[in-house]
Amino acid sequence: MKRLQTIRRAAICGAAAALLAGAASAETIRWGAPRDIVSLDPYSYGDSYTINFLNHIYEGLVRYNRDLEIEPALATEWEIVSPTTWRFTLRQGVKFHDGADFTAEDVLASLERVSDETSPLKGNLPAYKSATVVDDHTIDIELTGAYPLLLNDLTNIHIFDKGWLVANNAEKPTDVSAGVEGYATFNTNGTGPFQLESRTPEAQTVLTVNGDWWDDPAHNLTRIEFQPISSAATRVAALLSGEVDFVDSAPVQDLPRLEQADNLTVLERTDLRTVMLGFNRRDALVAGGTNPMNDLRVRQAMQMAVDMELIRDKVMRGKSRNAGTLVAPSIPGYSEALDVPVAYDPEKARALLAEAGFAEGFEFDFVCTNESYVNEEQFCQAIASMWSRIGLTPKLDIGPTAKQTPKRANGKADVYTIGWATLPMLDTYSILVQMLHSKDGNSGVFNWGDWSYPELDKLTQSAAVELDRDTRLQMETDALKIAKDEIIMMPMHQQPMAWAVSKGFSDFPQFPDNKPRMWYVTK
Repeated sequence: MKRLQTIRRAAICGAAAALLAGAASAETIRWGAPRDIVSLDPYSYGDSYTINFLNHIYEGLVRYNRDLEIEPALATEWEIVSPTTWRFTLRQGVKFHDGADFTAEDVLASLERVSDETSPLKGNLPAYKSATVVDDHTIDIELTGAYPLLLNDLTNIHIFDKGWLVANNAEKPTDVSAGVEGYATFNTNGTGPFQLESRTPEAQTVLTVNGDWWDDPAHNLTRIEFQPISSAATRVAALLSGEVDFVDSAPVQDLPRLEQADNLTVLERTDLRTVMLGFNRRDALVAGGTNPMNDLRVRQAMQMAVDMELIRDKVMRGKSRNAGTLVAPSIPGYSEALDVPVAYDPEKARALLAEAGFAEGFEFDFVCTNESYVNEEQFCQAIASMWSRIGLTPKLDIGPTAKQTPKRANGKADVYTIGWATLPMLDTYSILVQMLHSKDGNSGVFNWGDWSYPELDKLTQSAAVELDRDTRLQMETDALKIAKDEIIMMPMHQQPMAWAVSKGFSDFPQFPDNKPRMWYVTK
């Protein structure tokens, strides 16, 4: 009898445990990612994938809502008190994950950290000059001049706890490209809707819900299990088998199969991100010798030799959108007149090379990653083959983002891939000041080729202080025309964006900036 009662109790406990496990899993999302984040420090590198993930842990003074409109976050209101000074009123009662109170001192420490001369993200606050604490919940931000895009910039400036930074000797930013690590590389303390439970780089990062979050949650998730799965085939298999619930980079070649799966929903659109190629514009190539790419005719030849229609149809399975300019159509400053891709013309390309004195071609380093962009490895191989057909000798170097980024950022690439979605600004000024402008203080942080166009710089600087929107956007368009005429960057396409989600979710919004925001997801 005792044995029977024991068996019954075990069965009841087992059933209860199963129910509890079912309830927990109903609020857990298992995220199968194409790659890992590069750091837990959001200021360590301007990688929008990493910054987006860390938006679940850290918050800014303002944020984008479901319609990608700016709304209050850690600041409740703001006003312009002089042409160069903005005053922010901070939200009261906010706690960091370790229980510390949020105050203006935290904002000041965070602004000083991100704008530090050694910060890889200093370009994200191009007009920032200084900040002054008025009281515990008021702070003034002083700019270098009149500037209309401060709120856009602040959406991705994460706020740290000053006390936590000081206690852990983390007041200075880290830098992935330079190999500079610190306490914030491996630990977090934000105010956001989720908090860090554990992290094993390249294996899994687990977040749990912040029960003391200041906002009213729109989500019902209690746990996020973020697992990088670099193999597209493995990622798809895990999704089909139910091992993961969500994939934010569904391979374009597998979309038909995923769409037919009974347990999945495919969300698809074109990304805001324009994928492009950058050129080394220093005097010498990486391997030494005069750099032919400083001749416009050579850059024209390299562009004409690439058949973007073939890449779209074959490599991207018809899902990409060929680009003639460096920003997507929905980005302010875009011009339809500029958005005309250069026609494929290998014969003219060979003639231009000969005219420039390089009829026999030349050898150069072509650096790509195998995970940053959709089908990047395949389109890099296709481009290298097309260049070979006009007599060039590209040395294709493909590897993971963590390995390739230092090469690109430190001038160890003659041609390289990069994508730009103008995040978080959602304005053409973003790419103008961060990538196309000459290297100068907060400007040109992503000018990895070391070019300089004074006329473009002047337009960019004028746009930064122009408060009339139409005038400002025309300046930005004019600067994009210089970039197009000079082929400072070679635009390729807006890449396809496809997410695949288990059908158990009742609300899973897909955003055009390709950023999953789990604080809106319900299951």
